[in-house]
Amino acid sequence: MIKKVIEEENVSQRLDIFCHNFLPEYSRSTVQKLIKMEEILVNKKPSPSKYKLRLNDVVTFKKDDKSKFENLELEVIYEDNDCVVINKPDGILSHSKGALNKEATVASWLTDRLVNISGERAGIVHRLDRGTSGVMICAKTEEAQIFLQKQFADRKVKKVYLAIIRGNLDPSEAIVDMPIQRNPNSPSRFRVSVNGKAARTHYKVLRSKGRYTLVELTPETGRTHQIRVHLAQLKRPIVGDLFYDGEEADRLYLHAETLEILLPSKQKKIFIAKPSQKFLSKIDE
Repeated sequence: MIKKVIEEENVSQRLDIFCHNFLPEYSRSTVQKLIKMEEILVNKKPSPSKYKLRLNDVVTFKKDDKSKFENLELEVIYEDNDCVVINKPDGILSHSKGALNKEATVASWLTDRLVNISGERAGIVHRLDRGTSGVMICAKTEEAQIFLQKQFADRKVKKVYLAIIRGNLDPSEAIVDMPIQRNPNSPSRFRVSVNGKAARTHYKVLRSKGRYTLVELTPETGRTHQIRVHLAQLKRPIVGDLFYDGEEADRLYLHAETLEILLPSKQKKIFIAKPSQKFLSKIDE
């Protein structure tokens, strides 16, 4: 719990604006939800977001401290003064999505490594879906974050993924060139559409044992859910991808294995995160 006594400089400021400035790791909409849930009080009483603060008001934040993140341990593949590369486990969010989030994320784990940068997505250069495991690069400074993000925007980063699908692919190697757009009937999903943005994925079958196939995928573009949508369109959705009609499983069987990128130090690096044995053993079931 944190208490803050209002001084002259904050008099007449809206409660939600004051709290957002004081808690930059939370978006303003999240702060407003916290106020509505009575997680933030003024003089020990609930107050609306638009409440105008008065001199000597006491604002109380029922905010968890960093101890809630202590149990999150991430494998560090590489680290320097500008960035840190991790092997993200499946089931972990890259960052909070703006809603009240009580669970640890890569962004929260990263907090103690950041230098003069804050916010919900501070240090997050690119995102892996909750169910996706594998190599992920994070920045420690704002300059490094901008430098690394530009490479993703300019398609200068090479990424290689592994996925397990039900059945096989014919041909065993090809380029899927299908534009993708957000599904207007389900905004959190995407679909192949002639009106979408260009999306290209190179795939190669690595191993097949009848029921399941291990596939290597190299996206040439970086559309949201691109690999998942392309495989679903080929009627071979990723095992565990219930979002796109994949069969039920204990996880999403998608793993980011390789990331090739230029670091702020101007070194070109290739980072590799091998999938777990549990991941690979799925093909033998």
